[in-house]
Amino acid sequence: MAPTTQKALVIPAAKAPFQLVADWPVTKPGPSDVLIKLVSVALNPVDAWIKEFGAGPPLVPGYPFILGDDGAGVVEEVGPEVTNVAKGDRVLVVGGFNNDRAMFKEYLTHPAREVVKIPDNLSFDQAATIPLAFATAVTPIWASGEGANSVRFTPPWEEGGRTKYAGKPALVLGGSTSVGQFVIQLARLQGFSPIIATSSLRNAEFLKSIGATDVLDRSLSPADIKNALSSLTGGKPIEYVYDAWGRDRESARVGYSVLAPGGAFATVIPQELTDIADLVEESEKKGEGRRIGQAWATYDTPGNKELGEEIYKRLTGWLETGAIVPNRVEVLPNGLAGVETGLQRMFKGQVSGVKLVVHISETP
Repeated sequence: MAPTTQKALVIPAAKAPFQLVADWPVTKPGPSDVLIKLVSVALNPVDAWIKEFGAGPPLVPGYPFILGDDGAGVVEEVGPEVTNVAKGDRVLVVGGFNNDRAMFKEYLTHPAREVVKIPDNLSFDQAATIPLAFATAVTPIWASGEGANSVRFTPPWEEGGRTKYAGKPALVLGGSTSVGQFVIQLARLQGFSPIIATSSLRNAEFLKSIGATDVLDRSLSPADIKNALSSLTGGKPIEYVYDAWGRDRESARVGYSVLAPGGAFATVIPQELTDIADLVEESEKKGEGRRIGQAWATYDTPGNKELGEEIYKRLTGWLETGAIVPNRVEVLPNGLAGVETGLQRMFKGQVSGVKLVVHISETP
């Protein structure tokens, strides 16, 4: 039996310092839930942002609040209605912005239908890098439910999903980010070519190993990036741009400006924050039919639910065959006690090409 209390890293109030508590209650799983003993948990930019600036509803329903949206562990208990996983299974899960489903603690209660088994070729550390960033990568391109904020590409499991985009150029802004790495791999899965990524050049060889055909130095001027793109595509129009970084407004403007009429632009942040509203308005006046999708790193919203069901069925297989590979990992010391230092590094832009992960069992 799992204990009734656990260690947890808690924010007691907005912008308040972390508190590592030893007596946070362990939530019992419901009939269709599982209780997971977390082994490895990854840090994300949203954690750093909430910690630095504070947040309220709907992102943070209230305080005290626990962060953490990426985790991997072992199923400890299953509800009586659960049939897809069993006690002892290794699983990865994407969290949610509530304390039951948060990851910066020892145990997690989660709906069983939303867990993914970890194949034998992946470690817990590697598995923990996947859930949130992968959901962020897929929701603005494949979600197709009513109200989905997506460009609605045909996914690879449907007819034409691996052929209709063959030979069409794609541009990934921020290719070495956790999201960008998955965007590159998904573009390769669907046949886009060339797949051009912007990044620090120290990550160029790695990005090419996962599917990028070309890597441009992210520090190039907008004019130089445009000239390079024209050369790399042989003058072919770029039909797909994904802004996986979201914090460089000039980069977003360049990405949208090179997009072909009828092309698709996906972004990790709201359109209004990318400072491209004027470009969008001009494009709409010309009737160019460009589509914009905004990532929402959860399958819980109505427009994303059907996509989530498909991902839960397929992700284990993709990971097992190597069609999708995880991020590279940097393990931080001291378990949950090491989270704050990691988030500070992330907030200052001192993390590149790797995912920061902590081992829960190393928490003092």
